[in-house]
Amino acid sequence: MTDQRLAIIEAAFSTTEHYTADQLLVAARRLDSSVSRATVYRTIPLIVETGLLHELDLGRDQKVYDPNYADHPTHNHLICLDCDKIFEFEDEKLEAKENEISQKLGFKPASKHIRIEANCQKLKDSGSCNKTCEL
Repeated sequence: MTDQRLAIIEAAFSTTEHYTADQLLVAARRLDSSVSRATVYRTIPLIVETGLLHELDLGRDQKVYDPNYADHPTHNHLICLDCDKIFEFEDEKLEAKENEISQKLGFKPASKHIRIEANCQKLKDSGSCNKTCEL
């Protein structure tokens, strides 16, 4: 375990926000300026493999990483199409329905992910939204 990898791990789990590998690189360099892009790209798959970090393909050109996955493995995502902000949500009724459907079809889910893509109604109505941010 190198100092650079320790900085990457600290940066990866010091936030509850989703991030890209490049955003993780910036955060890790704030902790240790010697962290290289290559070390970040080699370390991420190792953290994902442990199950502590979850890699999401949200239909964009790059992967996004979810540091809350281990604590909340049943949460889902709503992505704002206006600003790309990712909102997490959990719903017991939705989870029960997913399980019911799987059982009815004779399956036991290995994983379940719901992704909702939506436009911000407040932005459409008023021209601004306090939720807008950059990913």
